Amino acid sequence: KYHPHGDQSVYDAMVRMAQDFSMRYTLVDGQGNFGSIDGDGAAAMRYTEVRMDQMGRDLLVDIERSTVDFTTNFDDSLKEPMVLPATVPNLLVNGSSGIAVGMATSIPPHNLGEVVDALIYMLDKWRWLDNITVTDLMKFIKGPDFPTGGLVFRYKQTKDKEIDALSNAYATGRGRVTVRAKAHVEQMGRNKSRIVLTELPYQSNKTNLLGRIADLHRDGKIEGLTDLRDESDRNGMRIVLETTRNVQPEEVLADLFRLTPMQSTFSISLLALVNGEPRILTLKQALRVYLDHRLEVIRRRSE
Repeated sequence: KYHPHGDQSVYDAMVRMAQDFSMRYTLVDGQGNFGSIDGDGAAAMRYTEVRMDQMGRDLLVDIERSTVDFTTNFDDSLKEPMVLPATVPNLLVNGSSGIAVGMATSIPPHNLGEVVDALIYMLDKWRWLDNITVTDLMKFIKGPDFPTGGLVFRYKQTKDKEIDALSNAYATGRGRVTVRAKAHVEQMGRNKSRIVLTELPYQSNKTNLLGRIADLHRDGKIEGLTDLRDESDRNGMRIVLETTRNVQPEEVLADLFRLTPMQSTFSISLLALVNGEPRILTLKQALRVYLDHRLEVIRRRSE
């Protein structure tokens, strides 16, 4: 009724909102099979059911009190909200990626506590908003917080100097950061060791990664591996790579980062619709637009 593309695309969107490896904070609470980080698809819609999660409810608080404008749906038969009241800054917290005509957005997920701390800081300094810098906000928002973990590299080495890629992205609204899998080396005795991966870069497919490592080993591009096992279970991810005695595991790791999706680049492009117009926002502008929206919602609720 609200969506012109049929029920399948609505179901795919709902499935994503229930995946804790896709969303930093899930918006719906799903029961049934909703896919996995291995790339498995969700069950057919007759086998699954969902209810609103706490964060999903928070997006709709006070919607019945004329706090937001409504417009007609695609065939003029029903009314739908143009925006949600959103008591949580969902765009920054859960991120967004999408392509429209001639433009694309790619907003990484962030930690809710950090974003709220930054918003409170801006409210406390409301009279002196112009003086707030990206550095001030980055005391609270340290960087993206991906649901699958991984390590974000803030600095990028160029030929002549080191640049702060994360600060530049937040200051301009555009940038690229490097994300790496979290790995450590364990000693096994008899001078052998193993590399253990516990977190992967955002939106990496675990099965594809294991296949890629196996292919590289078979082609002789990565040497020194004796075993490759996936020991992941309900307690978390654990991929084990056993190495031979005559190689340094750190050198094998360096090759893995260079040749496999264990290291990837995340493009940041903070493009959002502000009053119906697409705009590239800095981190400060994104927070400011959200605060202005909340002020309007609370004013309209009071009226």
